[in-house]
Amino acid sequence: MTLATTRSIALVGIEGAVVDVEADLADGLPAFYLLGLPDASLGESRDRVRAAIINSGESWPSRRITVALSPASLPKRGSSYDIAVAVAILAADSKLPAKDLGELMLMGELSLDGRLKEVRGVLPAVLAAARAGIRRVIVPITNVQEARLVPDVEVIGFRSLGELIAWFRGLEPPDQLPIQDQLMPDVKVPLDLVDVVGQHEARRAAEIAAVGEHHFFMVGTPGSGKTMIAERMPSILPELDRDGAIEVSAIHSIAGCLSGNEPLLIAPPFIAPHHTATRSAVIGGGSAHPRPGAVSLAHCGVLFMDEAPEFARGILDALRQPLESGFVSVARTAGTAKYPARFLLVLAANPCPCGRFSGDGRACTCSSLMVRKYLSRLSGPLLDRVDLQVYVEPVSRVDLMGNLRGESSAAVHDRVMAARERSASRLARGGWRTNSQISATVLRGEFAADARGMSLVHRALDEHRLTARGLHKVLRLAWSVADLEGHDRPTIDDVAQGYALRTGAQRLVGAA
Repeated sequence: MTLATTRSIALVGIEGAVVDVEADLADGLPAFYLLGLPDASLGESRDRVRAAIINSGESWPSRRITVALSPASLPKRGSSYDIAVAVAILAADSKLPAKDLGELMLMGELSLDGRLKEVRGVLPAVLAAARAGIRRVIVPITNVQEARLVPDVEVIGFRSLGELIAWFRGLEPPDQLPIQDQLMPDVKVPLDLVDVVGQHEARRAAEIAAVGEHHFFMVGTPGSGKTMIAERMPSILPELDRDGAIEVSAIHSIAGCLSGNEPLLIAPPFIAPHHTATRSAVIGGGSAHPRPGAVSLAHCGVLFMDEAPEFARGILDALRQPLESGFVSVARTAGTAKYPARFLLVLAANPCPCGRFSGDGRACTCSSLMVRKYLSRLSGPLLDRVDLQVYVEPVSRVDLMGNLRGESSAAVHDRVMAARERSASRLARGGWRTNSQISATVLRGEFAADARGMSLVHRALDEHRLTARGLHKVLRLAWSVADLEGHDRPTIDDVAQGYALRTGAQRLVGAA
């Protein structure tokens, strides 16, 4: 036989497409041709595959070898096609049985000595194979635990090409890694809100943000606890369900930051890019092939941007699209990738360039113009999409020396879960998960606050202290407060609290 076909997966964003790897051996001068829009790393597979086959004790066919990756119009990248190419060539050379190769998905990189090396994106690739009806996959042994997260798919791991060849010839596969329960691993949350001294208003705002997945902006002096509160947000958020855990783990697998020992991410991710990060690192992209950025790695978790005014203006404004839509599209010459990006945004900023503008302002060395200019780097349209805007007071000597620690994350988490359970049946009728997703029309109708509460926000709108978007965000906050308090409908107090938390930082900026 001079023609054989194996199957692999090409990833475009988080979605995968089945690729037929066809190998044809023809008479003529020895040569190797690789077709189907391969990138540079895939084009180098010719030398890797040849060395791996020879070092595995097999002979390299001295013929004209043509390998086609179909569909030809789909760009392919990376070294994960090495195993599929090697098996297709050996099957075309009658070294391996070609029967039933189409029922396998092969994925992995080959080293020159024939070892199978770990690759990125195995989880979304196996998900794509399962959707295409492929029920058996072959991956490097180090990717087995990740691949096994997909149900109803048989995963076989190999350490070398020699082991894989022996298995095709009828020998038993090598010892597999023990099957572990990946669905409910221990959730390790080392940071706890109990470490935060004082800051009752900021802690309350964080709790409300966790109830309704409201975006959160903190302004305060250095050392006031903004970063501590942000880092502990995942500890009070609900754990990911199975579908969410697999989706988040798939994104991290594509980015290459998924642990082989614990491939399923149950805890909400916490991503904190540095303010010098590029737009591609935050939003996603790359020079040729799109890759997920921080906004996608934070999917179903928290994206924390400390020293937010120090980020480039274009990066901050680019956040507006994923904040509204829940996904980000990255277009490059090799194609367009779409990544999920539904995250809880937490912004933190100093009140001025020197960071000491607080109280009577005597310690601050900045002019009022410098203060306004500094915080104006955060555009109005961006802040209008942030629900909670809170000023974080400096920690007082009484709180610090008295060691007045607040509640633990476990206690706050229990209240958050109780509030979410209270709202679950109400939100399910409209197809929403959290209060931040309630539509504006329903907020003015069926889900309106009581008469006094609606009068408060209408008056703020008439006096131009709230935009239309701000009015709806106050009402969504009021519903989260009501769920925490056990109210069937937001009261005037719930709406007032939502309004105060919505405009706290704005009043500080205005006073500057």
